[in-house]
Amino acid sequence: MLGLDNKDLRFLLIVLALTLAAPIILNPFAENSALAQFNAGYPDLMQRIAIFSIFAVGFNILFGLTGYLSFGHAAFLGVGSYAAMWMFKLLTMNIIPAIILSVIISGVFALCIGYISLRRSGIYFSILTLAFAQMSFNMAYSVLTPLTNGETGLQLALDDPRVLDAANTSGSLPDTSLFGLAMNSTAKVELLGRAFQFNAGYYVCGMLSVFMFYVALKIFRSPFGMMLRAVKSNQQRMNYTGLNARPYTLAAFVISGMYAGLAGGLLAAMDPLAGADRMQWTASGEVVLMTILGGAGTLLGPVLGAGFIKYFENIFSKINDSVLHSWFHALPDGLENFLIDVSHFFVGKSWHLTLGLLFMLVVIFLPGGLVEGGTRIWHWIRGDRRKAKRADPEYHPVHIAHVAEKEEF
Repeated sequence: MLGLDNKDLRFLLIVLALTLAAPIILNPFAENSALAQFNAGYPDLMQRIAIFSIFAVGFNILFGLTGYLSFGHAAFLGVGSYAAMWMFKLLTMNIIPAIILSVIISGVFALCIGYISLRRSGIYFSILTLAFAQMSFNMAYSVLTPLTNGETGLQLALDDPRVLDAANTSGSLPDTSLFGLAMNSTAKVELLGRAFQFNAGYYVCGMLSVFMFYVALKIFRSPFGMMLRAVKSNQQRMNYTGLNARPYTLAAFVISGMYAGLAGGLLAAMDPLAGADRMQWTASGEVVLMTILGGAGTLLGPVLGAGFIKYFENIFSKINDSVLHSWFHALPDGLENFLIDVSHFFVGKSWHLTLGLLFMLVVIFLPGGLVEGGTRIWHWIRGDRRKAKRADPEYHPVHIAHVAEKEEF
């Protein structure tokens, strides 16, 4: 089924089930409880987790399989957003044409940048991609203002043509939709003290993320994926066999850029706005963090990393002093103030410090990311302490000597 073996099919079905049940799983605490602060089952956050999962999975195809570290992938995210916005302004508010145009334009843009950048490898490749991304950011911010609207960003307007849509007589900006189903439509269900929100936009993003996860799974298991692993393992030896690695790396770069363009188009579809800030180097660094934190070179790692970082960004950043006072109000005043003063450095506007510390711990003790940590815990639960202590071979493969390195007897 779907060209997958039984193990991969079960894996995909688990990912699908978790995606469908996310509005329930991410709302474990009652709405009026003190822990309701940590609920993440609201539409905006779930949409962002699904969208950035696509972004990270695509980046992992380049970085995780080939070992080429790009610091400029946010350029494709921004280009995808701008392409989608122009489709909304000129053609229709239906998200399908916008998403298709985002993927095509980002793929062409990635082909141009990759063709030049892949002439170098290692740190030189990374710097080239960073340079292209910064040039794209500055052009979107200033030079290409007629197309991007500069620092204000590209937005919808009442006088936009939208030639395929009926004339707007409501006097308000239209909503993005999927064949009439508005992306911001939400069904709310209250059950057992919890408010579950089932949002149309999230399920569109979620189903697309599952489909793109399936595509990545097929790439990982294909001969093309094996060639990309060979590039990462030892490109020089691969060249000695007569195989040219560049077409494979360029294809991986373009595919990765198309994933980023799709994510950018979905960002615009869920929130009709495209700004140059989506092309900054910080956005490129964020997807690198997501991939490494979750587990580079694994299928589920980038998804976990994207969810982890977006959760921190949206949940921990909202824990201010008033929330801390509500948590510690039962303690003596001196102890309460002390705990609040200490916690203040790790939550709210300082949430990056907590994320940075956790990232350091993961890199030092779990080189394979969260996936390696989950694998160790699973082996420990099953009682296999030997496997629980060692790293997953997927991240630390045993070195097998090349025939030229073997000792002659």
